[in-house]
Amino acid sequence: MKILFITLSNIGDCILTLPVLDFLRQKYPQALITCLVAERPGEIFINNPAVENVVIFDKHAKLIDKIKLFVALRKENFDIVVDLRNSFFGAFLPVRKNSLFFGTLRRIPAEIKHMKEKHLFWANLLDYSKSSKEYQSLNITFKDVGYIQGILNEQNLSKSAKLIVIAPGSRSQLKCWDKQYFSQLCSQLIKEGNQIVLVGDSFDQPICNYLQQASGEKMLNLCAKTNLSQLAALLKEAQLLITNDSAVMHLASYLNVPVVVIFGPTDEKKYGPWSENSIVVKKDIFCRPCEKAQCRFGTLACLACISPEDVFNQVKLLLSRCEESRQRRGGEAISVVKGLQNNDPQYQRMLIVRTDRLGDVLLSTPVVKALRQKFPQGYISMLVSPYTKDVLDGNLALDEIITFDKDAKNSQGWWSTFKFIRDLRKKKFDLAIVLHPTIRMHLLIFLAGIPKRLGYDRKFGFLLTDRIKHTKQYGQKHESEYTLDLVRYLGITPVDKTLFMPIKQESEKWVEVIFSQAQIKDSDKLLVIHPAASCPSRIWPAERYAQVADQLVRKHGFKVILVCGPKDIQKAEVVIKNMRSQALNLAGKTSISQLASLLRRCQLFISTDSGPMHVACALGVPVITIFGRSQAGLSPQRWGPLGAKSRILHKTVGCTICLAHNCQKDFACLKATTVEDVLLAAESILK
Repeated sequence: MKILFITLSNIGDCILTLPVLDFLRQKYPQALITCLVAERPGEIFINNPAVENVVIFDKHAKLIDKIKLFVALRKENFDIVVDLRNSFFGAFLPVRKNSLFFGTLRRIPAEIKHMKEKHLFWANLLDYSKSSKEYQSLNITFKDVGYIQGILNEQNLSKSAKLIVIAPGSRSQLKCWDKQYFSQLCSQLIKEGNQIVLVGDSFDQPICNYLQQASGEKMLNLCAKTNLSQLAALLKEAQLLITNDSAVMHLASYLNVPVVVIFGPTDEKKYGPWSENSIVVKKDIFCRPCEKAQCRFGTLACLACISPEDVFNQVKLLLSRCEESRQRRGGEAISVVKGLQNNDPQYQRMLIVRTDRLGDVLLSTPVVKALRQKFPQGYISMLVSPYTKDVLDGNLALDEIITFDKDAKNSQGWWSTFKFIRDLRKKKFDLAIVLHPTIRMHLLIFLAGIPKRLGYDRKFGFLLTDRIKHTKQYGQKHESEYTLDLVRYLGITPVDKTLFMPIKQESEKWVEVIFSQAQIKDSDKLLVIHPAASCPSRIWPAERYAQVADQLVRKHGFKVILVCGPKDIQKAEVVIKNMRSQALNLAGKTSISQLASLLRRCQLFISTDSGPMHVACALGVPVITIFGRSQAGLSPQRWGPLGAKSRILHKTVGCTICLAHNCQKDFACLKATTVEDVLLAAESILK
């Protein structure tokens, strides 16, 4: 029997057709198979014992040459023509037997997505794809295996080192993850004791050379130094392949090598890895998968928002599960994450909404962690006021920060609001979590068409699809726990409840310059005081701050720094005016990010109930917080500092009802906390 097997033009596409060739060899073991293939993937079939003859086809050839090729193939009198290109040859070449393939005459069911499965369906071989089988149509010679073994032996790999192959290139630049991200990922993997081998063809040499140089030559660079068979031999030795959507991914899939693949604009349901052990790393922003030859926004954000940490976490997950599997089966590698690549989370694009103050947003960062823990591949955005953006900028668990300035004049008009709603709708979020209920935000996310809207049952809460009882006013637990109740509603159990405050390099440099100008050394002990707050019911008398600072300077040699926002500069000046010792006045001179870089260097922070107090707690700085109000919803139980080294000073003065800022007793509860109380709290921390 003679069979003509017509396959596709690109290497990856050809590998996707190899399961069909496997079936033909299994069903007709004595058949003489001729492969009609383009030049680039020709090496898959040339010198392959499974193939009798290889015919190289150039689709750009002259018409006369194509006619000559057709005549030559016609003379071969093939019994079966298997055409996976739906080409002229498959349509018109005569065959002695009925073809297994119906090509364009067969309608592919919608549930069949992947190209490998589509090829098998065209061949009426779907049952074969679901049964156990051995992939054998890729020829790996002993010479190729020896070549790879010789290279690896020269590296003197430790027995504990895991061999990880990285293919950072792709024929399309739109599929390529950023080389700097690859470099950061490689650094993390090397620190973990893994041996990295870079592979690719001559087209990929620039990025492979960059990665090798960035690592200080700590990686083995085999880019353009292996043929396809040698690369296959290398992959069979590896614990894992990390790559973009590329031909190497399909090669590893055919060999059933564990794969972690970074996907951008292409559709992983059609072209994803088909190893039994594989994970697709992706971020489902609103426009992916577009499957376009060019990014219409010019940003390639679908790849740019995938961080090295995202990929590193998935690599660790796949390696650990494979190792557990080997141990359970006495060294036999089995599938432990089969189907992970198709196990899409229920929510792919999530929006967290919190447009109130600095401390409130910071106390909501555990919600971001909990969602990222549950949906590691999800696209998570947070909608905040512009003022609080610094609290989130640099949080790796977030993919996007959206700002809405409710106080700006340009946000008050109908047209501006309509544009914001339109832009929000374009992002195609499938879940919104409103952590702080407001009528405006409930209206915005309702009009943005977000299908699942979760929040509290107040302030137009009927616009939400899911809501829980609002009980924050009772102050029965901390604000951070109230926010986590919303993710618990989704069935998520938070693991890491710590706050997160990012630190930026530019802010670190700013602090260094300020300290240099003020002659503050690394060895100096720093006391930072924040005497302001957004409400008079939270402001302790300025002269008492001055007395505390003077005594701590005298006893412990602190250098004192005053901080607060631009609106409260006068309060800081009053403190300094009442001090006998020197102080550095940075009131109104720091951004939130600069404040964080400043606070992380101090040994003690004294503050009112305020946003900076929560920033200090997130950074692990010892905090003394002076509370006044006794109203349950405003109490330390709800708003107190969460740091392990924190001290809360709060006294009640017998008020039946707390009027907060409308206090009729001259804020007696605040004034009940004395200078001595603060000094005793400081001593307990400094011990």
